[in-house]
Amino acid sequence: MLPLPPLRIALAGLVALAVAMGIGRFAFTPILPMMQDDYAVSVGNGGWLASVNYIGYLLGALAGTVLPLRSRALLVTAMLAVAFSTFAMGLTENYGAWSLLRFAAGVASALMFIAVSTRCISALAECGRTPLTGLVYAGVGSGIAVTGLICLALMQHDSGSAWAWRIAGILALLPALFVLPVLGRIELPAAAAPAPDTRKHIGGGAALLVLCYGVSGFGYIIPATFLPVMAKAVVPDAALFGWSWPVFGAAALVSTLVAATLAANFGHRRVWMASHWLMAAGLVLPALFSGLAAIILSALLVGGTFVVTTMASLQVARESARGDPARLVAAMTAAFALGQIIGPLVAGGLFDAGYGFNAVLVLGAVLLVLTALLLLREPDNGS
Repeated sequence: MLPLPPLRIALAGLVALAVAMGIGRFAFTPILPMMQDDYAVSVGNGGWLASVNYIGYLLGALAGTVLPLRSRALLVTAMLAVAFSTFAMGLTENYGAWSLLRFAAGVASALMFIAVSTRCISALAECGRTPLTGLVYAGVGSGIAVTGLICLALMQHDSGSAWAWRIAGILALLPALFVLPVLGRIELPAAAAPAPDTRKHIGGGAALLVLCYGVSGFGYIIPATFLPVMAKAVVPDAALFGWSWPVFGAAALVSTLVAATLAANFGHRRVWMASHWLMAAGLVLPALFSGLAAIILSALLVGGTFVVTTMASLQVARESARGDPARLVAAMTAAFALGQIIGPLVAGGLFDAGYGFNAVLVLGAVLLVLTALLLLREPDNGS
């Protein structure tokens, strides 16, 4: 069998992650304003639907540590589950069913993300084309931008949220025709022997990294869940507020492609620190200024930093932990997931209590600034 061209591998990974993240995780964000119009979904209930998806994602990621990720069947099942759970959102008006479907989409998108990432990283490293990994992760922003544009078009034609969910579900299924023939052919290397215990090699800065990464999750997820809702409150015209989510995705796409260059020039820790500063500015702008321009700038700043933050922070973990960084990466990932789960619940609760979004936006910005200052501390002794 002829070897797969590296660019084809990267593009297949890009499309697959666009489905896993842009649809499985974040299609809810641009559809939420439509659900508010169709079903009077409150911000608090919307926050719960977002958080239950993130709970599913966390559990799916944990399941990925024991399930056979080498299995092609798992990849196929995850792709089908993302498509079905998304499509089915448009077949019911029951809030309990929505919760179960968003939970299932979270589990499936996590398994899909892990399976795709593992295959693409392994294959690209084997053929010496590791830099193409950035193209793979550009799928996150691509998926967000595409779903945002679809929702923008549907809102301009007065189509309801049910149609948005159905179209997103169909869109999640179609790429399988391109993705599976490529990713299904990639043979993963045999599992390595368990690494020796490295607890003694993780320096005292590990807790700081875990804290900072958890705050990253809390900070970005607030606009990543409610940005179109915030934009709609400022400008009710869908032809205007609907652009907030495509801009968010486009910023994520571009930032992913330049992340490696930034890290090479400034270092991963400084890139992570700068991302916190910019993300904090993106959070506080809508709290200080009420115009649509502040929302769009927020989309650019937060969208342009949340993937870069992930890429830079995990590299910092690998550099900081002597020996095997798996334990530190796992702890940071769990903290990030916890921040994502808490963020929409806090934001939705405060909004429904009459405080609006400003309080939680300022809180997130303050936490991001404080952790950015903590990241100024140079690592010592493996921290």
